[in-house]
Amino acid sequence: MVKEIDLRLDDGRTLHAYDTGTGDLAVLWHHGTPNIGAPPAPLFDAARRLGLRWVSYDRPGYGGSTPLPDRTVASAAACAAAVADELGIDRFAVFGHSGGGPHALACGALTPQRVLGVVSVAGLAPRDADGLDWFAGMAASGVASLRAAEAGRAVKERFEASGVVYDPEFTEADLAALHGDWSWFDEVVGPAVQAGPAALIDDDLAYVTPWGFDPADVTAPVLLLHGGRDRVVPSSHAEWLARRCPTAELRLSPDDGHISIVTSAPSALDWLRERA
Repeated sequence: MVKEIDLRLDDGRTLHAYDTGTGDLAVLWHHGTPNIGAPPAPLFDAARRLGLRWVSYDRPGYGGSTPLPDRTVASAAACAAAVADELGIDRFAVFGHSGGGPHALACGALTPQRVLGVVSVAGLAPRDADGLDWFAGMAASGVASLRAAEAGRAVKERFEASGVVYDPEFTEADLAALHGDWSWFDEVVGPAVQAGPAALIDDDLAYVTPWGFDPADVTAPVLLLHGGRDRVVPSSHAEWLARRCPTAELRLSPDDGHISIVTSAPSALDWLRERA
């Protein structure tokens, strides 16, 4: 059973958070774009087996959380700390998928005294990553969307209002996952999309502007999972992060895409349990 709570922050904003409530190691889930923040139900059985407690929150602007225009990726560290404080959790691990990956890394870099381990699945590298051709291998519609974000908020807002259709170029393996256990994504994508593009715009602006931290500053163990056929976030992003993060372990799955790679997530939880 997942308990939902609303936290009142010092600046008056609300963070809507989730907590499965049991387990001696808290794992804070960072959701992708556009999702709400409910923790990943397909991983509940693995978490119970390992004694893990899922904690998460809607990023500002999603679900029940107050928007925070011009937020940075780095702002996730303060949000995560606020949720952990509210729940009486001192130390925790972080786990992010897709756009959640950078936000998980932010927690590792900026709250090193609290983060025990970091998992990033199909996560982005910084836009200013030295030596990385950031858009290479990315689906054409993803390039157009993020190029619009690079041009600034007004251009991105016009782009999203234009009725353009985003094609992630999912693989057959991705589609199989989405028709199986990971049909769960329907539950977190649907509400986010129905609420309009404002939170997605904030996310994309954060991805293509300075993150506010260096992934090299993460001192906790880092596991990077990525599919070689990912067209949403090309695997070159994970390869760059593996070179940049001194504690990183990279697991590339050549035949996986952006969604099917999450079928490897139970093994990542085993990895977290062993290290944290």
